[in-house]
This record gives sequence, structure tokens and C-alpha cells, in this order.
Amino acid sequence: MQFLLAFAVAAPLLGALAALLPAPPGLKGRSPEQAVLRHGVTVTAVVLAAALALAAGFDHDAPSRFQATTDISWIPSLGVRIHLGIDGISLPLLVMTALLFFLCALYSYFKLPEGPSAKAFVALLLVLESGTLATFAVLDLLLFFLAFEMVLIPMYFLIARWGGAQRQAAAWKFILYTLLGSVVMLLGLLLIGLESGTFDMVALATDNGRGLSHTTQVLAVLSIGLGLAVKTPMWPLHSWLPDAHTAAPTVGSVLLAGVLLKMGTYGFVRILLPATPDGMAVFAPYLGAFAAIGIVYGSLACLSLARSGNKGDLKRLIAYSSVGHMGFVLLGIASMTPTGVNGALFANIAHGLITGLLFFLVGALKDRYGTADLDTLAGATGAALYGRAPRLGALLAFAAVASLGLPGLAGFWGEMLALFGAFDPAEGLSRPAFLTWMALGAFGTLLTAAYLLIVVRRVCMGDPAARPAAAGGAAGAAGPVPVLADVQGYEFAAWTPLVALTVLAGLWPAVLLGLTDPAVQKLLAGGNA
Repeated sequence: MQFLLAFAVAAPLLGALAALLPAPPGLKGRSPEQAVLRHGVTVTAVVLAAALALAAGFDHDAPSRFQATTDISWIPSLGVRIHLGIDGISLPLLVMTALLFFLCALYSYFKLPEGPSAKAFVALLLVLESGTLATFAVLDLLLFFLAFEMVLIPMYFLIARWGGAQRQAAAWKFILYTLLGSVVMLLGLLLIGLESGTFDMVALATDNGRGLSHTTQVLAVLSIGLGLAVKTPMWPLHSWLPDAHTAAPTVGSVLLAGVLLKMGTYGFVRILLPATPDGMAVFAPYLGAFAAIGIVYGSLACLSLARSGNKGDLKRLIAYSSVGHMGFVLLGIASMTPTGVNGALFANIAHGLITGLLFFLVGALKDRYGTADLDTLAGATGAALYGRAPRLGALLAFAAVASLGLPGLAGFWGEMLALFGAFDPAEGLSRPAFLTWMALGAFGTLLTAAYLLIVVRRVCMGDPAARPAAAGGAAGAAGPVPVLADVQGYEFAAWTPLVALTVLAGLWPAVLLGLTDPAVQKLLAGGNA
């Protein structure tokens, strides 16, 4: 177990180095490009196998205990250690990360985005995987910061070199926002480490803030929280996200939504809640307010984009929907209750699965139509998906209803538990304020259902207002609209696991909650539960 975790974190980095080397003569295949893409699939498959082996060997009777630990002195003068370990909070994120990277590598083998070099693409993808896995596995504050920052450069180049229109501006906006947030976050991490005398996250969680003064905790939460909020992204620090998603290649959008956004909320749960509880209590009402505003704001932005004639981009719409969905995660964390935090962790996983699937589907639509413009996809030329590519249309409808929180699918449980957490927040927090945030969040669920059902109606069924024009005009004279290519074999292989897990998590939420709840109880009790 100890070897498997270290291997899962380090193997992608070694695979990235190997990807830059010439392929051995017997493994070149039809071309060097095919060889390096196959290398990416192989490495991510091996890492996924290691993650699944970790899950199988995990002691499910003790999910609150850190397992598969490695603890080696690295920089003795600063007390920094190479400390790795997983518990019920980090294991689901680790497995989901490994799965999404494997599916993205598999998808890219058949549908490589246009760009300069397959070697560079695979190498960057693997460096990104190593950084994200390390973020969820390390138990040292400085190592957490290094892993947190390790993902920025690969994602910048994936957007800037393999993205679509406006990719350079979007990539610069992404990295400037996140780097500025990270500088402030580093100051907070150093403040905690130097004031407490340790950078060890387990020791800090066990101490539960007793070694830090109230002022230190408030300053630490303010600085670290800003850095984490940018990555989450929390309203109003979200403006980099729609541009990055719109410009990114399909797999870049999947990984950005499915994995990178989870790093910010994971930091709130892993570092700030247990190590600085007094500081979190001070800022929790404000965090809840920003979360509630983000839920409503993201939904209203999506409604505006979904309206006919607004030339809304479907990728941009889903990016704004992420602002709303991550608002539920932040609302659950702000409640500082086991119910709310469990809901936040569940919503993290659900959002990764469902929004990852949505971005895969939108990428496939863009490949077929040449655009993600909603007015074009909505059927101005009779292009309704149900008639042209019924399986693709059915999958898009499934992902949409899962995203709006239909009971029985994964999106329901996290949002419901987050709202329950806000209904009865932790002792010392203002219940009237959190009831207000809960009401706004509940209103946001109605808005979410509205814009997603509009998208399904327009894209899958066609735009009724456009049908007469299409039938009587030039488009009608041209004869029947040709059928689109429906779901291909490689797409079916890449999307089926996400569909299956969305259904499994919705029908059997105990799979996740049985892991997270004991760990959350211990975390909020300062290691005493």
C-alpha cells in the first residue's frame, strides 16, 4: 500500500520524461505520434490500476485513519518531510483523478487536439496528473503548495498551444489569477507552519488550532482562503474560468472541471477546517454568502447564454454552471458541520463525474458541427440531436438531468446535504444568515433546472421557432438534413465509466459517504473522534 501510493504519484512524472524520448523500434506502431499517444494511455492505465488497488486494499473499517503512509525527512532545517497518506476524504478524489486522466488519454489517442506536438501534449498531461495526485496525497503544507503549483504550467500550455479561439488570452488570464492567489496562499501556509512549529498537516489537524492564536488563525484563513477560492473558483474570483473552459481543448476542459477545481475545495477541508477552526468560524458567514451568490449568479449567467438569439457558447455555459455547482460545495464547507462537509465532498465527486461527461459531450458536438454556438446547435437548420444522433442526444440529456440534481443520480446528494448543513450550521454561526444562504441555494437549484432543460429542449429537440424557417427556406429546399455520426466506439469507452459511476453514486450514496463521514467527524473534532 505504501509503495502503491508513492508509485501512483511518481509514475506519471517518470512517464512524462519517457514520453519525450524516442520510441523504441518495436513500439513505434504506424507513426511516432501513435507511439507516444499509446504511451500516455499505458501510463495513465497503470496509475489507475494502482489507484484501484489502493481502494481495494484500503481498510474500510478505519477510513478516518491515514493509510499507505510514507514519512521521510526531506529538508530537516525547515522540518519539511515527504509525508504521503490517504484517508476517506482523499481516496475518492485520488481514484476519480486517476480515472479521468485515463479516460482523457484514451480519448486523445483517437481524437488528438490540433497542436504542435503529440510528445509535448502527452508529457504535459502526465505532469498535470502527477501534480493533481500529489495534491490529494501529501500531508505536508509546503509539499501541498508545491503540488498545488505544479499543475499551473502544464494547464497553461494545454490551453495556450492546443486550445481554440482566444487561447492565448485565456491561458494568461488563468495563470495570472492562480499565481497571484498562490502567492497570498504561500504566506498563509508559512504563517501557520512557523507559528505552530510544524508543517505536518496531521499534527496540525490533531492540534485543532490550539497552537495558533486567534489573530494568526484569522490571517491564515484570509490569505490561504483567497488562494484556494481562486482555484475553486468562488464568485467573484471566477472570471478566469469561462474563458479558460471556452478556449481549452476538450480534455483540458474535462480535467479543469473534473480535477483542478477540486484542489481548492480540498484545501479548505484538509487544511483550514481542522488547523484554523476559529479563523474559519469568523469567515464562514462570508464564505456562505459568496457561495450563495455564486450559485444564483452562475445560474442566471447560464440562463442568459441559453436564450435564443444570444449566441451563447455551450462550453461557456457549462463553465458558468461550474461556478454554481462549486457554490454548493463552498456552502457545505461554510456550515462547518459533518452534514455540510460530507455534502461538499460528495458534490465534489459528483461534479467531477457529471461535468467531465458534459465537456466530453460538448467537445464531440463541436467536432461534428464545427461550433459550440447554442443557436447553431439548437437547430436553425433542423439539426436537433434526437433526430440526427439519438445516442449522443440521449447522453447529453442524461448528463443535463444529472447536473440539475435529479434524485437517483449523483448530483442530488451533495447539493441536498450542503443545503441541510446550511439549515443547521455549527454552533456559534448565525443561523438566520445561513437560512438565507440556504434559501438562495434552493432557488439556485430551480434556476439550474431551468437552464439545463432549456439546453436539452433546444439542442436535443430543436428550436421550435426556427423550424418553419428551416422548412420553408433554403435549408428546406436542400432536402433532408444529413445524419450526424453518432457515438463512436472510443467515445463509448471513454464516457461509459462516467455514466455508470453517476448512476452508482446516485443510487448507493453510502459508497462515498461511508468513506468520508468517519474522516470528517474526526477532522472536525480535532482528531478526538
